[in-house]
Amino acid sequence: MAPRTAIRGLLASVSAVLLLGSAACAGDDTAGDAGDTLEVWTRSAPEPAATYKDIFAAFTAKTGIAVNYQPVVEFDQQLQARASSKDLPDVFVADAANLGTYQAQGWLQPIEQASVAGATDIADTAWNSVKGLDGKTYGIPFSRQAFATFIRKDWREKVGLPVPKTWADLTALAKAFAEKDPDGNGKKDTYGMLVPGSAQNGYTVFWGASYLWQGGGDIVTDAGGGKYSVAINSDKSVQAVTWIRDQFCTPGVVQPGALTQTTAQTTHFTDGTAGIYFTGPYNFVPYDQKLTKEKYEVVPAPTGPAGGDVLANGENIYLGAGSKLSDAQKKLADFLITPEAQKLGMVSKTQAVVRLPVNKTLDAAEVTGDQRWSVIQKAYTENGHEFPSALQWVPVRNAAAEGLNKVLADCSGDVKAGLDATAQAVSAALQEQGVLA
Repeated sequence: MAPRTAIRGLLASVSAVLLLGSAACAGDDTAGDAGDTLEVWTRSAPEPAATYKDIFAAFTAKTGIAVNYQPVVEFDQQLQARASSKDLPDVFVADAANLGTYQAQGWLQPIEQASVAGATDIADTAWNSVKGLDGKTYGIPFSRQAFATFIRKDWREKVGLPVPKTWADLTALAKAFAEKDPDGNGKKDTYGMLVPGSAQNGYTVFWGASYLWQGGGDIVTDAGGGKYSVAINSDKSVQAVTWIRDQFCTPGVVQPGALTQTTAQTTHFTDGTAGIYFTGPYNFVPYDQKLTKEKYEVVPAPTGPAGGDVLANGENIYLGAGSKLSDAQKKLADFLITPEAQKLGMVSKTQAVVRLPVNKTLDAAEVTGDQRWSVIQKAYTENGHEFPSALQWVPVRNAAAEGLNKVLADCSGDVKAGLDATAQAVSAALQEQGVLA
């Protein structure tokens, strides 16, 4: 999630605690758990934290189990500190791509899928994404999303071009935004694509992986048996990265300084200086507020030579190892995937924490009354491509991002040679984990 990392960079650590009443509801046969208080963490700034508080309040009202809720911005650092003291939170909701890292460090309790109430309401593809290298289940899906292309509709209509369907269309629209004065101010001060392309925290990969997949390339591929092969320097990857680099090296197609910027620094779409942004649906609310819905459109990503795969990611519910409240842990996990909790997470006055519901009885567009979610749902269902979460993804991602960033920054360099060097770094990261095929 690229966007939440931006929030983490902006805000200091938050450790707000909500202790909810422990009295059980009348007639609730779970009243015996009322004396237990679950410590629950999420990776959240204040806006999404307010939504989580509503969800946990509903859980307590239903079960009588109190929740000590702590929204934590510098999540991984603080989780590591708690793990070092052998005092993990009972439950935490965090990035799906971190499952392998958490599991390798012994922070997670394995879960019997059949024991989860409502397990059959979650798609098999989502369940498959929470399995570790050993085949065991280590998380419960909570929320998913997929990326789409955001375009300044008023600009596109001004330059007289259609919604892009292919890479060639996308480049043509980006060039038009840079050259044809779409904002009508008489100055050549607008750009095509907005790209948070810094290698920091893997931003280059977050943005670029979808185009790599659309070109038939990849970073690593599953070789079976808990092993992975390096694919970042394959022929298809070289071709895809060559196209990506062309966008950076064509004047105006990408905003200046893109390869050193994180999402916290890429405000050009709402500032009115860039007209195309490949991003996630978490931007609906802030962009509606800053631009209004009428000024921009959300469309499927234009397809490349190998198709239209786009980054899909989300959050899982993790049960902290060592908890003495296993029954209460399970009850909270069961509740979080119910239609009631999922709806509370989707319809928020501050910021939604459930994007696409994992409960397949719900439809995001229907629940929110916003048809743009149909675009996201279709992208996820038909073209969603998740990072391999069973392995420890962060070091692999970072190695790929650093190498890819260097290749994109050198407009005259040898792409194949640069990706060969990147492949060595990725291989080393896999080798260190013992998962290199």
